Amino acid sequence: MRILISLVLFLFLIAFPTPSWAQSSNSPSQVTEEQLQRGDKIAEKAFEALKEGNFAQSEDYWGELIELFPRNPAVWSNRGNVRLSQSKIESAIADYNQAIALAPNQPDPYLNRGIAFEIMEDWERAISDYDTVLDLNPEDAMAYNNRGNAKAGKGDYQAAITDYEEAASLNPDFAIARANAALSHYQVGDETEALDETRKLVRKYPNFPDVRAALTAMLWAQGKEGEAESNWVSVVGSDSRYRDIEWLETVRRWPPRMVEALNNFLSLNN
Repeated sequence: MRILISLVLFLFLIAFPTPSWAQSSNSPSQVTEEQLQRGDKIAEKAFEALKEGNFAQSEDYWGELIELFPRNPAVWSNRGNVRLSQSKIESAIADYNQAIALAPNQPDPYLNRGIAFEIMEDWERAISDYDTVLDLNPEDAMAYNNRGNAKAGKGDYQAAITDYEEAASLNPDFAIARANAALSHYQVGDETEALDETRKLVRKYPNFPDVRAALTAMLWAQGKEGEAESNWVSVVGSDSRYRDIEWLETVRRWPPRMVEALNNFLSLNN
């Protein structure tokens, strides 16, 4: 039931096995076998619509499931995810609120609501939700990464680095957390640390356009033009959005010094 915003919006929706419909929605005596079968069929349609990119249709199916199982927090949270993917921020938050009311000790609705608050640039409420996730699960790497994003949104890059590095410590393969840490190191003036980590990431994830673009900007700033241009070829071949400075600032949310560094490269290569 969690989503992660980094380069794009990813949705992760959990398909609950049949027994949990009964446990989460109503007491077992209130749920008939016919309702369970109908719920399974609707859930399959919801996931299929999502797979096809038909978010509005998927939202409708989750609404049907809410009517059948109004006390199941999973269906509320999943509809919130689909609404968030359509930029229906307030409606998504309302769904997460309902999921939290039904299951206050489940971390995913807090994490997803935190993402919604981030989109609204309500950094404090986002951080509060991520704090709650970490109270419930102190080893949630995604919550650390996302809290770092919110702290970076506030301009507190040093605190963001601490969270990003904790996320990477908990999950060494969490590439976006390591990339975020490197970008933030560059922002606070730790350029050697930023460049070293970005080179490591490029070696490990050669097809990851974010770190290729970051390496391009860092190398160009150092006057290593040939190496910078070589890395840029890999970026434009896989993700043209890195040509769009507005996207970089407002959606990917690179730190200002990194945006400036890449903009300098683009300005002299267009």
